[in-house]
Amino acid sequence: MIITSAKPFEEILDMLKDEDNIFIVGCNVCAAKLKTGGEPEVREMCRKLEESGKHVVGWSLPTAACSIRSYDSLVEKSEKINDASCVLVMGCGSGVSAVATVVDLPIYGSNNTLSLGGSSGGKLLSDQCVMCGDCTISQYGGLCPKSQCPKALLNGPCGGSVEGMCEVNRDKDCVWYLIYDRLNKINRLDLLYVTHAPQEHWTK
Repeated sequence: MIITSAKPFEEILDMLKDEDNIFIVGCNVCAAKLKTGGEPEVREMCRKLEESGKHVVGWSLPTAACSIRSYDSLVEKSEKINDASCVLVMGCGSGVSAVATVVDLPIYGSNNTLSLGGSSGGKLLSDQCVMCGDCTISQYGGLCPKSQCPKALLNGPCGGSVEGMCEVNRDKDCVWYLIYDRLNKINRLDLLYVTHAPQEHWTK
């Protein structure tokens, strides 16, 4: 699941200041679950844009904005896209990019893409993966320190971690305490004795 947050409406309105005849594309998967681009949010965006003097020609809600097959598939959802002069995508950055590959119009995104996450036991899990292309998560019991540690430390917690809490965000569990508990539970504490090379040019 891609974790997104909605941009402030004022920012969206500023992006669209020179645009009219707007068509909105939502996302019925991740953005719908996060309430940043499902049907209620798309309808609300239509209302707010209209009240701000913008003309919304229509909207559609494909299964996933990031899996648009073709322009024709968007037309199948709503022919009103043919009347649009721009498209506002209420999905993640991948959804915006996917729509841009099939629509020859200015494309705008209403959300900020934050991280790759998921859900478990009814709880939303953010910062589960940074898609680094060099996955070592199995060596940490299924928890990724690259994504969940603000310092991306690969060989244990920093000196600022206190009583299991992160130094950077005191309201968040230190992932290294969680890694230790997880490895202990699955009888793989031996993995903590493996030294990993630090990340080069790491930015998070």
